[in-house]
Amino acid sequence: MGSAQRIRVLVVDDHPLMIAGITGEINAQPDMIVVGQATDGEDALTQYRVHRPDVTIMDIRMPKANGLDAIAAIRGEFPRARIVVLTTATGDVQALRALKEGAAGYLLKNLVRKELVETIRAIHAGLRKIPPEVAQQLAEHVSEEEISAREMDVLRMVAQGKANKVIASELNITEHTVKNHVKSILSKLGANDRTGAMVIALRRGYIEM
Repeated sequence: MGSAQRIRVLVVDDHPLMIAGITGEINAQPDMIVVGQATDGEDALTQYRVHRPDVTIMDIRMPKANGLDAIAAIRGEFPRARIVVLTTATGDVQALRALKEGAAGYLLKNLVRKELVETIRAIHAGLRKIPPEVAQQLAEHVSEEEISAREMDVLRMVAQGKANKVIASELNITEHTVKNHVKSILSKLGANDRTGAMVIALRRGYIEM
């Protein structure tokens, strides 16, 4: 099959071994070929402009611009771009953000060898591809109220072990307001205390350690 008929793929990941493994698997297929590689979100946009791939495999956690920012930037310029998110996390929050930014698929790194090729073909055909465990988490939390941007600021500082008084000072709000934000965060996460909130926030992808 000539290169013109193959599915043209851009691979974006900050780990050289992951890029090499994915590239080797893709290039071993008769109907697809890797046309570009990038190691961060900024380079991903540059490479996309150059190669205009049919499908992009995009890691979420990268230096400079992360995968979510890169997806937003690429889809902003190229609304028809078909992008598959590559991540170790099953958390519903990251998945939902990626899908909201326009990702068409979600591929867990521990399933790359098993599902990479099938996922690329599905996305190229115009389908969506979301792992069952991620879809289940999305369904479980779909009706819940989202944590606001200000609450996320507080949540990150709580995760850093900062006291309410310190958080209030750094965010230029009152300690009473911080307490109200923490109370709201606990309610939205279904947590009994700050420690429980951290565990849930980590599992669902609100924060990273």
